[in-house]
Amino acid sequence: MTTPDRHSAKVERIVRQLRAHRGDRPVSLRKASVSHQVPKAGDLRHSDDKIDISDLTAVLEIDPVRRICVAESGVTFVDLVAATMKHGLVPIVVPELKTITIGGAVAGCSIESMSFVHGGFHDTCLEYDVITAAGDVLTCTPDNEHSLVFQMVHGAFGTLGILTKLTFRLVPAKPFVKLAYETHTTLAAYQASIARHAETRDVDFMDGIIHSPTKYVLSLGWFVDRAPYTSDYSWLKVYYQSTATRTEDFLTTPDYFFRYDRGVTNVRPHSFLGRLVFGKFLASTQWLGLARKLHWLLPKERPTITVDVFVPVSKAAEFLTWWEHEFGFYPLWCVPYRRVHDYEWLAPDFYTRMKDDEMFLDLAIYGMRQRDDRNAARMIEEKLRDIGGIKTLISHNYYPEAEFWTIWNKPNYDAVKAITDPRNLFRDVYTKMCKAAMGVR
Repeated sequence: MTTPDRHSAKVERIVRQLRAHRGDRPVSLRKASVSHQVPKAGDLRHSDDKIDISDLTAVLEIDPVRRICVAESGVTFVDLVAATMKHGLVPIVVPELKTITIGGAVAGCSIESMSFVHGGFHDTCLEYDVITAAGDVLTCTPDNEHSLVFQMVHGAFGTLGILTKLTFRLVPAKPFVKLAYETHTTLAAYQASIARHAETRDVDFMDGIIHSPTKYVLSLGWFVDRAPYTSDYSWLKVYYQSTATRTEDFLTTPDYFFRYDRGVTNVRPHSFLGRLVFGKFLASTQWLGLARKLHWLLPKERPTITVDVFVPVSKAAEFLTWWEHEFGFYPLWCVPYRRVHDYEWLAPDFYTRMKDDEMFLDLAIYGMRQRDDRNAARMIEEKLRDIGGIKTLISHNYYPEAEFWTIWNKPNYDAVKAITDPRNLFRDVYTKMCKAAMGVR
């Protein structure tokens, strides 16, 4: 555990860097962990001036009575789970990759298999400390004078200040997770089962794999004290493939949380022989690190599609019918995601279009190669616009600016930007994610 004085010294060092920056060049952050955004050729952020936040990696407090954790923004979920499980607790939402950080989970809107009840990781948070571009430190909660800052840093991808400290809720955990797999042949039956489990809350975890238009697997999980055996998907075996053939499984709780760390449905190396030789040494972190170092080798035209799309449940059939007709690419990872809060960073019309939907289906399209001259990523954006869905910005983004700001909430964004970054040191979210990340000046 880092002492409060040690944390304050880290914050002061970051403040000094910001106040010393006098140029008109934008800045990006130097972190200890690898970025989990989709690597892109020509990303302008590689040449930015850097603010070093690489030492923000400490768990500051775990209160097992109140079930609260306080930690610095660069703490990875693999380290966080290890620390909290010593107290029989875990974060409520644990993203799928070990080295996603808690600050990155807020900035990039992370969800996972507890999201059918609890929403995203941000929805489990109680307080943030944010350093503004001017070097001021704001303590932000959902109900203090900085409540809009608290809500808007979620999904802002670091463009509204630097998260340094987060306070969030924990839940009791057990050493193992038991999994049971329901297989459905139709989307209607699949959605009915998702709705039933979401209503009764008879499971601790729920996600699934759509293997084909006629094979929908729902993965249901429960914390348990003991397991007759445990499976290991960290090397040779591939978790998503196991869901097509098994009826049940047991994993240690940490292994369950990071069962997709070798890739969700885009596992590398693809072949058994490749995993045998290289798989022990090449997980998601190593692949992302290599892509960052060799980003100039990535394709600029027709890049591989890696994107999460959030589809209102009432529009899932329409989207998947369109998907099958246009692309027919499977498998898809499916994460039910409860609408626990109407996010301030989305335009009010977005929720008007959702009508009475209380759930999204996050459909993760990972590793789809584009095989013709169509821009599949832009086609997905347009289809989501038509049905009232949204996509993650960690992917390749082709939104025209005017269209972008019909989805994201520009008045709220500008109001917070005026407080936290009036010089636009961190870029605005459209420029950062839809232009600079794509190599557009």
